[in-house]
Amino acid sequence: MNDADNTQVSASQPLEERVNNRSQRPSSDAFKAFMASNWAPATQQLPERDAVAGHAAARRRAISGQFKGERLVIPAGPLKVRSNDCDYRFRPHSAFAHLTGLGVDHEPDAVLILEPVAEGTGDDGGNHHATLYFRPLAGRDTEQFYADSRSGEFWIGARPTLAEFKARLGLDTADISELELAITKNVGAPEIGGISIRLVRKVDENIDALVDTARYNTAKDPDNLDLSVLDALDEKLSEALSELRLLKDEWEIEQMKTAVAATVAGFTEVVKALPRALTHHRGERVVEGAFFARAREDGNELGYDTIAASGNNATILHWTRNTGKIAAGELLLLDAGVEADSLYTADVTRTLPANGKFTEIQRKVYEAVLDAADAGFAAAQPGTKFRDIHTAATTVLAERLAEWGLLPVSVEEAVSTEGQQHRRWMPHGTSHHLGLDVHDCAQAKRDLYLDGVLTPGMVFTIEPGLYFKNEDIGIPEEYRGIGVRIEDDILMTADGPVNLSAALPRKVDDVESWMAGIYLEFDGQTP
Repeated sequence: MNDADNTQVSASQPLEERVNNRSQRPSSDAFKAFMASNWAPATQQLPERDAVAGHAAARRRAISGQFKGERLVIPAGPLKVRSNDCDYRFRPHSAFAHLTGLGVDHEPDAVLILEPVAEGTGDDGGNHHATLYFRPLAGRDTEQFYADSRSGEFWIGARPTLAEFKARLGLDTADISELELAITKNVGAPEIGGISIRLVRKVDENIDALVDTARYNTAKDPDNLDLSVLDALDEKLSEALSELRLLKDEWEIEQMKTAVAATVAGFTEVVKALPRALTHHRGERVVEGAFFARAREDGNELGYDTIAASGNNATILHWTRNTGKIAAGELLLLDAGVEADSLYTADVTRTLPANGKFTEIQRKVYEAVLDAADAGFAAAQPGTKFRDIHTAATTVLAERLAEWGLLPVSVEEAVSTEGQQHRRWMPHGTSHHLGLDVHDCAQAKRDLYLDGVLTPGMVFTIEPGLYFKNEDIGIPEEYRGIGVRIEDDILMTADGPVNLSAALPRKVDDVESWMAGIYLEFDGQTP
């Protein structure tokens, strides 16, 4: 065979198959037959129903009441490539997780469909019947068992069967091979007997394309199809699903407590690691790694990329490179959260003196931020507005900045809408909702979020800060390079706010005592 023939053979191999050129997988009939034999039968015992199942059913029932007569399509999302043929760990879309109760990593490509039925005849007396479509475990007598590196049991471990998921979730299940028909059947204008579809978009491109094609093929006038109307249909569903999460049920609150407890443990691990971090050229990475280890041991993952920011890096709001050194006289701003197996995440920040002792100026700035956090907490009462937390906290910061001579105007002018000069040193908001997403309920309407009334069952953060950059020549040098944020996770109850992360010390003396105790126990001496 000449070079031209070799080139032609090489070119005839599809590009997507070439990633397997490194492999030498057997393909003989003898191997296939042998591989399919002598495996223990799968267990026939079905699992008990998950504790979340009833809560997830109630959430589906609430959504069903808002979209009578319409098919609702909620994808989990596909695996996402990190590099070449290596995927990121799978995490389902939060709306899918909320309505099914499924966490962790075993349902890529799954889709939940709420099919409209006669009013009041659906699940739990609702208007829809829910079915979960997913790729079940392939039999050990199939090639997928050993040849499919994304879904084969030999590669990734066992996955639930249709019957197992149905037993666990109290939810009908179906093979993903039936999904296309389930999405596209009877699609069309309601006035001619068709069914309207609403979709959570930008989760799975294949499902987006399938729905769009079905809409186009059944439109009265496809060439003049008003896409903005269809987008509005889908956006309304995303909005409703986001707003449904504004109030957490009892099961969700317990998951939040679990995530916070693991996060508190992670902060303790960080303090244990600080002596080594102080000697490492990438001390921030030492800190990041210590927290990540706890997140993987006690939970599913990090809820978001850890911010382990020392010195002037602590004035960078989303510093996640974590490549810096940590000097003994600096502050370490650690913003981190463990995501539980249920996918609910904590979001906690503490600012720690790297050597266990605050300097006088560090203490001064820290206590101002703590006072602001306490003011926000005091303002967070049932019946008040979400925005009142921010107003209370930032007013305290404006007062302290004025006392220190840093504010160029009066406190009254600064806190006015026309002023806001104090926000130079804290340009972010004070609070956000927390849950399945670290910034939960992100598609909720403004009047239910920022202008919303604080209601029992809400979980949110309070996180004021002050950030004095080295480059800020408008302030005295003693302040420069100091960044402080204190963030706690708050549960609103009928009796007022409860600090879920209160187990982590907040006051200066308490922080120093806590750190000293850990240093003495695990290192023999303070750094």
